Formats: sequence, structure tokens, C-alpha cells
Amino acid sequence: MLELLHIENIAVIEEADIQFRPGFNALTGETGAGKSIVIDAMGAVLGGRTSRDLIRTGAAKAFVSAEFSEVPPDLPGLLENGFSPDEDGNLLLQREISSEGKNACRVNGRPITVAQLRQIGGELLNIHGQHDGAQLLDEELHGAYLDRFGQTEGPLEAYKTAYAVLANLRDQIRALQMDEAEKARRIDSLRFQIEELERAELRSGEEEELEQKRNLLRNGEKYLSALSGADYSLSGDDESAGAVNQLRDAEEALSGVRNLDGELSEVYRRLGALRSEAYDLAETVRDLREAFDFSPEELDAAESRADQLYRLKKKYGATVEDMIAYLEQRRAELDAIETADDTLILLEQKRKKAEQAVQTAGGALTAARKQAAAELETRIQKELRDLDMNRVRFSIAFEEKEPSPDGCDMVRFLMSANAGEDLKPIAKIASGGELARIMLALKNVLAEQEAIGTLVFDEVDTGVSGRAAQKVAEKLAQVSRRKQVLCVTHLPQLAAMADTHFSVEKGEHKGRTFTQVVLLDRERRKAELARITGGAKVTDALLASAGELLDAAETYRRTLS
Repeated sequence: MLELLHIENIAVIEEADIQFRPGFNALTGETGAGKSIVIDAMGAVLGGRTSRDLIRTGAAKAFVSAEFSEVPPDLPGLLENGFSPDEDGNLLLQREISSEGKNACRVNGRPITVAQLRQIGGELLNIHGQHDGAQLLDEELHGAYLDRFGQTEGPLEAYKTAYAVLANLRDQIRALQMDEAEKARRIDSLRFQIEELERAELRSGEEEELEQKRNLLRNGEKYLSALSGADYSLSGDDESAGAVNQLRDAEEALSGVRNLDGELSEVYRRLGALRSEAYDLAETVRDLREAFDFSPEELDAAESRADQLYRLKKKYGATVEDMIAYLEQRRAELDAIETADDTLILLEQKRKKAEQAVQTAGGALTAARKQAAAELETRIQKELRDLDMNRVRFSIAFEEKEPSPDGCDMVRFLMSANAGEDLKPIAKIASGGELARIMLALKNVLAEQEAIGTLVFDEVDTGVSGRAAQKVAEKLAQVSRRKQVLCVTHLPQLAAMADTHFSVEKGEHKGRTFTQVVLLDRERRKAELARITGGAKVTDALLASAGELLDAAETYRRTLS
């Protein structure tokens, strides 16, 4: 149950605290006073879509919090996201919206994403808008309503799994089916690409090796000059001794005295090690110089290979590895096309089995839906009688269709508004008031099966008046004995039936418009009902009539206790 809605800087509401109560809560007020803003604030704290335009002019951010009580700890949204009510069963949802478009959401003080907030909020409170009745005009939604009522998740999921297999097989078959001319063109194209890549004899890692080789060849003279200088310094020539020979001379000079002193012995040993290392280095430098065969022809060959790789990469991939992968893909595609006839035979066999599986799963889904439809018809018919629609007949029709992601049948809601008339699609014959009441009946039936504790009705009485309005009021009063009901209304019958009545009032202070939400006592309720009934001029007769309306509503509510 929604205990407290706190609003800061939402549109014309600077700050408001609305303490809702159990049972039937009504909100009334002049057109434009801000009733819809209260609903928008509820939607925001439940994770609904918001806009920076919702923030009050001049404010840097808006804030909404909603405190719920008696929250079941086993709600799927709470369990999946690791949250739970406190020890008293309370849960606090909060959302802050900044002028930069950023959102900060929390549950019981812990950060949460907007998507998580939306999931949890949707299990605590449902908002039924004034245009929901128009959804009944969309026959594509009728099946979804029926599935929701019948809780057909099991058969529906089994059907979707079977249909996904069939759809995948159809895609594979479609990809392999092509006319002979198209097939010949594709084979020629694939063979050309494969042959071009195979002639290139691509090798993984070749680009790095080629780049190193080109760099050496482009700097060949420097390379040889550096190696020659190092070789001369280490090995010398006929006229000059290199470092290796000089180290050998030093070693021989100390060989005769190396045993006279421990320190001399160590120096002799180090000289030997240094000479051996210098000798190895000299051999390495000599091998590098002799192995390097610089020629313009070799450089031209490296440049030509680099250019070839560059041209191939423009066609087949950003790297040699990408081109090798592309080559394997094209080989596989060519093989698939050349063996397509055999593959198609196997796929067609699988398709037939998959179609049978879809038909079987679809039949089970249809059976579950028809069983649910019979019960839903009865429940809706009862609700409509309660809403003073005794002559209206409601029925759910099934029409077979080609298998699609949602099943093998089209579900359509039908009605007959008057005795003796045939059942026809709701979209063709229902008036605005009838749509509103049928949707109210459907919402009530669906709400009975769900754990949601609070239902919000935003001007669902649109198009309803007179006796029908009284029946809608009585129906909401009945629902409020099982669920908390919050209703925004312009009808005195609904406002009078409420256990708790709030007035949404607009005013002006220091040149700024502001809205406040006021809890009404009995006298102020009478004045508000008189205003709703008679407009700006409230007479004693209207006040007396409002008092009688309150008395009658109180009497009716007592019958529900």
C-alpha cells in the first residue's frame, strides 16, 4: 500500500506530501490544477519515462519518493535485484532527476538503476490512464490480455521455443535457395576471391617480418657501415689489433703472476671471461655482416610484396590474419553452395519435423487460451453487470492463422451492446463510455490475480455519467476493499464514494504558480462536491445535495464491510 508520496519541484508543485490511506482515495480539482502532475510524479518514482521539462522552472533538480507498507518480501523484482522490505514490511522508493538529465534512484537508500526501479515499482502499483480504454481498439493486444489472465507462460514459452527452431531452419533454407544464374554468379565470385587469396600465399605474422626487413633494406648502407666498424673494433685487421687480441695480450701478461696474489688471480679470471665474451660478440657481428646481402632487387621485392598486401587488405580485411579468416569463410560458403542440394534435403526434413512441433505446441497453447477465455468471459460479464451493462454481451473469438511468434490463433474481443444484436469486434461498435467500463472490468479482473497492492485510476470515468457513473463508483469501492485505490476524477459520484478525499488546488505566491494537495474534511468535501456538480457558483441546494451524496456513499461503503 502507498503510504506517503513526497514531491519536490515537479512542474508547478514546489513541495507536497500526500499521505494516502487504505481503501478508496480520490483526488479532485479544477482542470489544470495539477492532478495529472501528481500522477506523473508517481510514474517517475516507479521508474517511468521522464523529461527535464518535468522539473519546476528555476530548480536544478526534482525529487520524488514513495513509501510503501505491507510489502511482500517475495516479490520477484525484489528477489532478483537483491532487495527486501525492512523488518516492518516498509519499502522506500526514491528518484532524483537533474536538469542535466541524470537520474539517481534508490530503494531503501541503496542505489539502483532506472530499469530495476521500473521492475520493482511495477509490482507495487499500477497506473491505469484515461486513454487505456483505447487499447481495446488494438486487437493485437487482446491475446496479450488473455495470456496475462490465463497465466499461459508455460505453454507460450514452449511454443516460442518450437517456433524459434522453425524460424531458424526457414532462414537457413532461404539462404541456400537461389536460382541457377544467381548461383553461378556467386560461385564465380567466390572462386575468384579464393584463387586470388591462395595465390598470395598469406602467412600469419608476415606483415611484421616484412616491415622489419624493409626497414633494414632501406637503411642497408648504414647497417653495413655500423657492422664493419664494430667488427674492426673487436677483431682489428692486418695492421691493427682489435679488442679481442688486446684482451688476450692483457691476459697473457698476467698469466705468470696470477698465483702470487689472490686479487691478481681474480683479475686474471675476469680478463679471461671478458675476452671470451668479446670473442663471441666479434663472431656474432661478423655473421650478421656476412649474412646481410643488400641489393636493390631484394628491396624492390619487399616493396612489391608490401604493396600486394596493401591492395588485398583493401578488399579482404584490415590485417593478414583477417584475410586468412575471410579466405576460410569463402571456402566454407563455396562448399555450402556446391553441396546445397544435399543440405537442402536435410534441412527440409528438419523443417517438416519443426513444423509438426510448432503445430503441437500451438495446439496446446490454443487449448490453454480457450480454457482461460471461457473463465475470462464469465468474469468480465459479471463485472459488466456490476457496472450497469446488463444487456452487453462479451465474448472472446478465436481465428486460426499462420504460425507467428505469438501463436497459431488470432484472439479477438467481441461484444453486443444491445439485446438481439450480433457479437461484433469491440473496435467497431463500442462507445467511449463503454470502452472505459469494459477496460475497468478487465483491469479489475486482472488485478485480482496479481500481488499489486495499489491501483491508480487516472480519469477512467471519461465518457461516463449518470447511473453508469454511480456503478463505476460502486465498483471502485468494491475493489478498494481488496486493494488500495487512488482515483483522479471529475465525477461527484466517484469523489463521494471515496474513503479519503484530496483536493488539488492551484494558487499564486510572489509571482509564481504553485499547486498544493489538501486533505478534505467533511465540510470541505461537501463544498468540493458542490463545485464539481454546479461549477463556480455553489448554492445551499448544491451543498445539501452534496451532503446527501456523501451520506449515501457512506451507507453503501458500510454494506461492503
